[in-house]
Amino acid sequence: MLRKLAIATALSLLAAPAIAASDYEVPFAAHHVIANIYFVGTKGQANYLITTPAGNILVNSGLETTVPMTKESIAKLGFKYGDTKILLISHAHFDHDAGSALVVKETGAKYDVMDSDVAVVESGGKNDFNYGDKGGENLYPAVKVDRVLHDGDTVSLGGTVLTAHKTPGHTKGCTTWTMKVKDGGKTLDVVIVGSPNVNPGYVLVGNKKYPGIAQDYEKTFQVLKSLPVDVFLGAHGAYYGMDAKYPKMTAGGANVFIDPAGYKAYIANREAAFRKELAKQQAGAKL
Repeated sequence: MLRKLAIATALSLLAAPAIAASDYEVPFAAHHVIANIYFVGTKGQANYLITTPAGNILVNSGLETTVPMTKESIAKLGFKYGDTKILLISHAHFDHDAGSALVVKETGAKYDVMDSDVAVVESGGKNDFNYGDKGGENLYPAVKVDRVLHDGDTVSLGGTVLTAHKTPGHTKGCTTWTMKVKDGGKTLDVVIVGSPNVNPGYVLVGNKKYPGIAQDYEKTFQVLKSLPVDVFLGAHGAYYGMDAKYPKMTAGGANVFIDPAGYKAYIANREAAFRKELAKQQAGAKL
């Protein structure tokens, strides 16, 4: 009961689109997204398996309790969990990295993390600027990072190349991943959005633990608006409307995850929410 309450509390901090409190641990059908990209997450949290001839890349480990679900999803798709060679994350919050220590232990995968999130990951969440002192589900098993990434670095395996774009604010090292895939004779740009959301309780003005948070969000929106996008994915399925798109995908027809218009609309919505909250806090600071 306490665990469910902790998850519900953490989920209540997420910005729109809303994610139900129970959805992190609700299974969702493993499915092919496009080319060598597969969804292996849950209803509320998105993990992706990127397959290559030299082994596979897992983007996001999820909760400790959902690692078995990820393993099952990988197996259902016909791949081997043990072939995971590299583990990446969208950002250092428990819903994306609490299971990382277990994944690394079970597969021997190398853990690559953006520079400004390394201290959080290696402290098990204790060094997070907003949630580190809140305890509960915000804390998780610490794990050593094998490679410290920097903005613009690439991660390569078996001919697949992902580029790490530092899109900070949500966390100091929040990372948006991009890659190119071939589909139907065309080359398409894939974007896995880290998170542009301003969580309730985030201090954007006069934040002593993160003085540059507002400026970092500004940078993030500049980066996100500059990226070429065909295939729109994200750290949560709710970002890109996975629940609604998946049934259409299984019905056949055009690939519904190819959605550049949806991407632009989502980023515009999140930027508007950021600017509204920033203006509100700036006005309050002047009183």
